[in-house]
Amino acid sequence: MSLAAAPTLRDRAAASWATPGGKAGWALVLIGIVLWWLCRFHADIVPFWLPWDFSPLWYAAFAFTGFCYVRGLRRVPQARWRVALVAIGAALIWTVVQTRFEYLALHQFFYNRVQHMIMHHLGAFLIALGWPWEAIVAGMPAAARRVVEHRWFRRFIAASRQPEVAGFVFVGLLALWLTPSVHLTAMLSPVLYPVMNWSMVIDGLLFWALVLDPRPPEQAGISFVARAVLGVVVMFPQIAMGAYLCFADHDLYPFYTWCGRLYPTIDALMDQRIGGVVVWESPGMMSVFTLILVLNAKRRHEESIAPKSEGGVPSARWTGR
Repeated sequence: MSLAAAPTLRDRAAASWATPGGKAGWALVLIGIVLWWLCRFHADIVPFWLPWDFSPLWYAAFAFTGFCYVRGLRRVPQARWRVALVAIGAALIWTVVQTRFEYLALHQFFYNRVQHMIMHHLGAFLIALGWPWEAIVAGMPAAARRVVEHRWFRRFIAASRQPEVAGFVFVGLLALWLTPSVHLTAMLSPVLYPVMNWSMVIDGLLFWALVLDPRPPEQAGISFVARAVLGVVVMFPQIAMGAYLCFADHDLYPFYTWCGRLYPTIDALMDQRIGGVVVWESPGMMSVFTLILVLNAKRRHEESIAPKSEGGVPSARWTGR
């Protein structure tokens, strides 16, 4: 091919625009520009479900992942309930990181704990339960797919799926950002604050993707028993953290006093104790749900590989399965 016949950048852009995926991608870019403009110059008319403080990085992550997921569903169809779980989980995370809820989390400690529980627990839990990974990869552009299929990325995922590593990082990150001195630094730092929030979301997705992996042990690389144990064990250190916050007799997080709490009737200790209840109760509920789901997945797997009975009454008749 001669240089004259080589496609120019304009030709490639025109070709990408001509495809349905290209049009959707450019539409998402345009939406992002409009959101930035609205939040920058007309924040007073922005509805509550749109960004309070627009973050191009958060928007790009949601837009790109959602684009790949919708595109991949054409190649890897999923049950509607799985798609719904992914959408709800993503909407919850979007709500706490990009809407005015973030303002609440910056001025009240217990709202900050709710924010982290949704990022690290509930939102990531629902997304992992929906198991969107295969559809997302299937819908990725070729360049992005090469990144996730690169050996270094695969090694990172393999390391993060070691039960000991996953459990330690899951609990350790929560404890790190709850350490009063670290928490204060993160809340005051324009660099460390997004790092804290991103680490909560990414680690939550990695952990729950391991524990709630619906595949058999041969493919998942972890037994159902190990998943159940891991999902329960991480509960106890989190309960201890919540109890410490509830029973502390002094203000551990003066940042919220300096910034001004939203509710004058809730003093520093009460705010801290409500936040402690959130940290205390949430892990218990999540671990119970996890145990039920993992044991049910184990039961279904065992039934799928069990030899068919010849004669007699099938177990489904009397177990209701």
